[in-house]
Amino acid sequence: MVKHWRVDREEKYEIVEKWFLKDLEMIDGKEADTDNPYFDMHFHKVYNMEAYSCASKYTFARTLNKLNAMYLKKDFKVVNFDDTYLNDDSIWSSSNRDFLVVMRVCFYASNLLCLSLCRLS
Repeated sequence: MVKHWRVDREEKYEIVEKWFLKDLEMIDGKEADTDNPYFDMHFHKVYNMEAYSCASKYTFARTLNKLNAMYLKKDFKVVNFDDTYLNDDSIWSSSNRDFLVVMRVCFYASNLLCLSLCRLS
């Protein structure tokens, strides 16, 4: 965990605490159906965390999940996260594929507009 602060125009970072992924038992998103940045990390002790945003919380959880799958391959629980956003191959998840979401919304909106302008005979 890194503490961040700004002094004048210079940004400072200090490592406050370190954890090992092998010691992580579970990451709990608390509420999968609400947009909140809070989550818990369960080691030998539970740490309450706050991400910068809900999107960064999901990115962090996906990253931990990938690291575990690549290196440890242990039983790692990710609970109270929406699987649609947590699953990396989903079109709705991503920091790089946001434009696809916007495209899909625009597509549906244009279809609705066309349907509303069509006359039924």
